[in-house]
Amino acid sequence: HRDQFFKKSKTLGYRSRAAFKLIELNKKYRFIKSNTNLLDLGSYPGGWSQVAIKFISTGKIMSVDIKEMEPLKNVRFFKGDVMHKETKVAVIKYFNSNLDVIISDMAANTTGNKSLDSIRTNQLCADIINFSKEILKPKGVLVSKLFMGEDFIEVKNHAKSLFKKVNFFKPESSRKESK
Repeated sequence: HRDQFFKKSKTLGYRSRAAFKLIELNKKYRFIKSNTNLLDLGSYPGGWSQVAIKFISTGKIMSVDIKEMEPLKNVRFFKGDVMHKETKVAVIKYFNSNLDVIISDMAANTTGNKSLDSIRTNQLCADIINFSKEILKPKGVLVSKLFMGEDFIEVKNHAKSLFKKVNFFKPESSRKESK
C-alpha cells in the first residue's frame, strides 16, 4: 500500500518520501540557496539532508537526530537530542552565529492517541521556535512540522511573536490523512 511518493523516493534514491516535502517547500518559498548554512533537525533517515545537498554548494549542513543516520557527503551529523545542552552547544559551535535556515520534520513517537501525539509534536515545534531565536541569523528561516490540533493556534501565535512572516503550507507529498 505504498503511495506514489514512497515509490518515487526509492526510484530516485532518496532515503525517505519526506524528501518531496522539502522539494515542494523550497520550490514555493526558495529559502535554500547555494551559500545557505542549514540545520536539519530530526534528520533520520536523511531525506531532507539529501535534498539540501542538491542546492547548497558553499554553505554548511548539519543534521541532528537521536537516531544514528548513515553518513552523507558534505553533511556533518550529530547524534543527540536538540533539546539537550550538549547538542545545542555543538550546533552553536559548528555554525558560529552564522545559521540561515533550520528545517525540522521532527515528530514525537506516536502513542495511538491522535490528540496526545499532536500536542507532543507541536511542543517539539514550539521548542524549536524557542531555540531558533538563539541561533538563527536575523531574517533566518525556520521550517517545521506542525499538526492541526487543539494547540495549533497557540504554537502559531508563538511563531508570529518571534518571526516577521509566518506561512502555513501542506505539501502535496504529505499523506492525505496527515494532520
